Amino acid sequence: MRTYPVIVGADGTDSSRSAVRWAAREAHLRNLPLKVAHVFDWEWREARYDMSHEYLDLARKVAENITAAAVHDARLVAARLDVEGEQLLGHATARLLAESEAAELMVLGSRGRGGFASMLLGSVSQRVATHAKCPVVVVRGRGDAAEGPVVAGVDDSPAADRVLETAFDAAARRGSSLSVVRSHLPLIPLWLAADVRPADVDTPEADADERARLEEQLAPWRAKYPEVPVEVLLTHESAAAALVKASAGAQLVVVGSHGHGGITGTLLGSAGLQLLHHAECPVHITRPPAYARK
Repeated sequence: MRTYPVIVGADGTDSSRSAVRWAAREAHLRNLPLKVAHVFDWEWREARYDMSHEYLDLARKVAENITAAAVHDARLVAARLDVEGEQLLGHATARLLAESEAAELMVLGSRGRGGFASMLLGSVSQRVATHAKCPVVVVRGRGDAAEGPVVAGVDDSPAADRVLETAFDAAARRGSSLSVVRSHLPLIPLWLAADVRPADVDTPEADADERARLEEQLAPWRAKYPEVPVEVLLTHESAAAALVKASAGAQLVVVGSHGHGGITGTLLGSAGLQLLHHAECPVHITRPPAYARK
């Protein structure tokens, strides 16, 4: 049976180094190989000049140095890890998306080279997280956090079981607890509740029914992972707001690639996008890997 690696994008930035360390720990936890991929884009307009090969050689040398440094960082985290580095020529987004076809998991930093300093998430990270053919972790905030729970954002969409499987497994591997967050918004917004009849807004009974449905959803996973302590949080905040708040004390937040409330055809829901911009810990976007869909 073929083993698919954890792949981490490396570009030499501080954000990238944090992603490499996180990916090395994760590959070690999963007993998987790690592949460090650095994508460099050669200036093709120089190709018409005789010196073009010199530019390419220089670009390749820089890429090799970045990759070697990232491999070294990974081995400092997990000395016995099976890790290799590769330099890829081309556009970063396109090459990383192609690499995602043969990955168990792809890991990226939240910021790369270039762009605007005020941006909270690099364009490559957002595009790959949205369109990759495998699960993606964007390492942001406290990338080295080893304490606190794993947090799972769960609705009642078909993606919820994959989120729970990923989150329970991550908590079990880390020996941590799991916090399951369900956003249960009232039928009438709370800011309008004073102007309507009490019967028109959600009641404690409605909350109890929602909690019962969530507990039924959790039951098979509690049975499979009895060693994982589980806390359930039912909130009237939006999913994004509640998960960003929970990320402040978490070591990982797990969400689906899409759920309820999104626009048909989108590949990443609004809660996932907001987490990628504002979470204070790494964010795991779940989806089946490409090999599982064949």
